[in-house]
Parts: sequence; C-alpha cells; structure tokens
Amino acid sequence: MRVAYLAAGAAGMYCGSCMHDNRLAAALQRQGRDVVLVPLYTPLRTDELDVSTRRIYYGGLNVYLQHQSALFRAAPRFIDRMLDARFLLNAVGRFAGNTPPEQLGTLTLSMLRGECGTQRKELDKLVVGLERLRPGLIHLPNLLFLGVARRLRETLSVPIVCGMTGEDVFVDEIPEPYRSSIHSEIESRAKDVDAFVALTDYYARHAVAHFRLPAERVHTVPMGIQVDDFIRRSEQTSEVFTIGFLAHVCRAKGLHLLCEAFARLRADGHAARLRVGGYLGAADREYLAAAETLLRERGVRDDFEYVGELTREGKVGFLHALDVLSVPTQYVESKGFYVLEALAAGVPVVQPEHGSFPELINATEGGLLFPPGDSAVLAEALARLASDRALRTRLGAQGQTAVRANHTADRMARDVWRLYEDVVARSELTDGPTKADVDSSLRSE
Repeated sequence: MRVAYLAAGAAGMYCGSCMHDNRLAAALQRQGRDVVLVPLYTPLRTDELDVSTRRIYYGGLNVYLQHQSALFRAAPRFIDRMLDARFLLNAVGRFAGNTPPEQLGTLTLSMLRGECGTQRKELDKLVVGLERLRPGLIHLPNLLFLGVARRLRETLSVPIVCGMTGEDVFVDEIPEPYRSSIHSEIESRAKDVDAFVALTDYYARHAVAHFRLPAERVHTVPMGIQVDDFIRRSEQTSEVFTIGFLAHVCRAKGLHLLCEAFARLRADGHAARLRVGGYLGAADREYLAAAETLLRERGVRDDFEYVGELTREGKVGFLHALDVLSVPTQYVESKGFYVLEALAAGVPVVQPEHGSFPELINATEGGLLFPPGDSAVLAEALARLASDRALRTRLGAQGQTAVRANHTADRMARDVWRLYEDVVARSELTDGPTKADVDSSLRSE
C-alpha cells in the first residue's frame, strides 16, 4: 500500500508539526513502507534528513494571491510555477505575521471550503498529482486542510486520515464571525475523513469537544523522536546549575515567566544561569529585549544567554549542557516535542500543569509540574532541583528510559502503520473504523 502523506511547511522555520511529519515518513520508509511525503504551502525545514518531494502543492503565495484576486485564479500555469519557487516560498514567513486577522479568517474559511473556495485551481493540481501517485491512503496534515478531503475521496476513492496539531490555538485567535464559521466548516468537513490522529490523549479529547469531531474516529498515536544522538555521553560536570529554554522565542511560549522565575531563584541565593535557544522572528525581538531588560534590572543579565536557532547538532549539545529544561507556555500545548527531546538527553523538565504536559510527565516520570502562569511556584520547583542533584538525576534517568521505550520514531511508525491498515480494511466494509476497533489494533503486537 502506498501512502501519500501531506505535510504543511512553515516558511523556513523549524516547526514541530512538520518535523514530526518528516520524522514519521522517514521512519516508515526505513521500515520498508511505501510512503511519499508531499510538502504543502512551503518547503519543509527539519533538523533531520528531509524525505519530502521537491514538488510543492498549495504554494503559500498562490494560496494567498488566489484568495485576494481573481486575476491569479485565472493566471497561466507558468505564473503559478514561478510563485511556487522554493526561495520565494521560504520568504513567505517574513510577511505572514503582518496578515490582518480578518484576512486570516476569510482565507482559512476558503481553504476549508475546498472545491467551493478560492483555491480551486490548487486543489485541481493536487488531485492530478495524487492521481499519478496512485495512493491507497492519504494522510492530511491538520484540520485546517479538511477542505480537500471530499474531492480526494470522490476522485481517488481512497480512505482519508487527518492529523491534529493544536489547531485550536490558531483558530481561537481569529475574530468573529469568522471563528464560528470555521468551527462549523470543520464539523461539516470532518464527515469526509475516516480517522483523525492526535499525538496526545489530551488533544484527542479536547479536539472532539472543541471542534465537535466524531469521537469514534479520533485516535491517539503517541509522538516519537529520534533518540540515539540525544543520549548523554558523559555526566554533566558544570558546577553552575543551568536552566534551558528551547522553543520559539515569543510570549506564547512563556520565556518572560521563566526569566521572572530565574531572577527569583538568583535572589534566593542559588547559583544558576539561563540559556535560551530557538527561532526569533522580527516581531518578537522587542519581546526578547524586554525579557533581557527585566534580567538586567534584577542584576542577573550576565547569567543569561540567547544562543539563537539551533541545528540538530547544536540542539543536542545545548541539551547536554543543561540541568533542567522549562518551556512555561501560556497557551495550552497539544504536543511538546522539546519535553521528549530533553528527557531523551536525560534532562528533567519543569512544565505548566496544562495541555499535554501532565500526560507526558506522568507517563515518563521525568519532571515536575507547576500551576500555569505562576512564576513564583516555577522558581520553587527550579530551586528544588538546583538543591537536589539526586532528584534531578533520578527524574532525568526515568524520563530517558520511558522515552526510549515508548516514544521513539520507530515505535510511532509501527503504530501509525497499523492504524492505516485497519482504516483501509474497515473502510471497505463500513463508513469508517470505530475507535474501539482501531485502538484494539494499536494495542496488539
């Protein structure tokens, strides 16, 4: 069986969702599965081997311009190809943040309306491309791409699986009346999908309630990572307790809360330093500057370092130099790959008690939880680890063992392939597999 796996690029940024999709496709290919990873919007950027095809469908510039003007909907194909140039698409992210919320609302609705939206020409091109691939199953990247499912089912007569990646955070920031219309369109278009795949039980439950998805078709396949290069080769020897933050540097990820907790920790007499790595967009430079100003006013700026966006090798080295990782997100996180990466390196984590974090930390026993938004309690948790080397060693070791057992890319790939096989088998007999049917298959070895 050939699977066409569609993955949404993030305009030149490292993105947890597209990195997950690439990692899963690569693991399936290593296991001998026939999987073609097809990029959407922009090229994928990953810190692992990129296994996606060169051809990009639904190029971000074409999607936007066709929504804005009928001229581009009627433009000849050579214009489309020019706008799909990889260097242009990688630059899209610099301008995406300036799109007014109202335009995001109408654009999102248009995409969800598929054959009835303003990107019909892009849908036609995708259908032709997938017809040539002749897949036995198609995997969509997220709920915001549900608009293509109906046409693909009608044309290719194959089951459709859809990933879920925390779409609620994006949709809930879109103003009314667009937000309610988007919710309604997702509920309607969900009928065209055989199975939905969440990365955590938390988000599976949340998505069912939030987007009114059919619960019997929503399944969880725990996220997995490549673990081997994260294994720490030697014990940490630094005498200074080192706290790390590894994520997009922005308010939503909560760096300011960690800076406040770090300043409290230092004021209480603990020797410590704070190292930060991750993507910094132009719109967030003032935010980082404000965080540094806070630390300067508290007299601890010299113990803070922003190391920039990291390659795979840089990320591994960054984690190996930490005693603890904390990304105190303000939004309710549906994933949290950095938690698994830190634990794979034997580094314990301190995370807010919301979203996927309680699930991950309870399952791995690799960290501590604190009330969301409470920098004082976060500081207390960090102080506890700073004062107790044995505790942080134990938490890191427990987390590493759990990740290596239950959260590897190979384990994830096997579970996903069983889901695919079950969906294909049952779609021939019914309108779609039940949750009990598929979950029973995933549990069996």
